[in-house]
Amino acid sequence: MPLLVAGSIALDSVVETPHGKVEECLGGSTIYFSYAAHLFSNVRLVGVVGKDFPQHLKKVIHKKNIDSSGVKELEGKTFRWKGIYKGDMNVVINAGGKSRQGWEKDFAYGT
Repeated sequence: MPLLVAGSIALDSVVETPHGKVEECLGGSTIYFSYAAHLFSNVRLVGVVGKDFPQHLKKVIHKKNIDSSGVKELEGKTFRWKGIYKGDMNVVINAGGKSRQGWEKDFAYGT
């Protein structure tokens, strides 16, 4: 039986660390959980992205054999998160964007 995982899907930008920078990589709690869970179970991913979500990142999810047919594309932009890690990497300055709260009311898995 597959594991159903629902939550945030984001584009993360780690603007600064002592080790470098990353812009608009795949992120969000649902993605991280799905990556770990796919090692032990079939995973069905549920969440929302905006019209701007990059096609190449959809392919990254599929390469992990995660069923993303439950990901719904909505008008607008994908949630973005930005952060700065300083020193020992324990401090994060979060410059998170607006979340897509409330998407659940417009969503029914399998539709």
